[in-house]
Amino acid sequence: MYTQLRETADELAGVLWREHTVYRERGGGVVIRGEHVRRWISLGPTGGKDRALLRAGRLLDGGTTAPARTEVVVDLTAGTAELAAVCRRLLAEVAAAAEPAPVPAGAPRRRKPARAARAARAGRPRRERHTSLGSFVVLLCVTGVLGAWLYSLFGGGYGY
Repeated sequence: MYTQLRETADELAGVLWREHTVYRERGGGVVIRGEHVRRWISLGPTGGKDRALLRAGRLLDGGTTAPARTEVVVDLTAGTAELAAVCRRLLAEVAAAAEPAPVPAGAPRRRKPARAARAARAGRPRRERHTSLGSFVVLLCVTGVLGAWLYSLFGGGYGY
């Protein structure tokens, strides 16, 4: 099954993207990564003969993959053109889900009223602020320098 998935993935990758990477995933499937479009497609076994689970998702910053947004079971005996059409539809759904919905031009933006925001903050427990170790060391150094200056000014410069 892996050989059939790999061959199908190689054909699909060539049709979908000029720049791509095809590799095996842990579950026995094959992943096609399109770094330039920040999307991925996965072909995985379903347990049925000549059928595969086709999943699509997006690539996050740093190259990690986000969970699959869409998935569908496909027949591997279908031609490469039909499989590519299904992949393009899934990739379009992933792209649509990744972009926020546009706000109409005349619609006002919704904001919390100031009173509601204050009430929400008032209900939260306050964090106590502590002086960090770095601040304590800085204060100790400033106190030492001030003490040395005062000692040289009033107590240490007489030479008796």
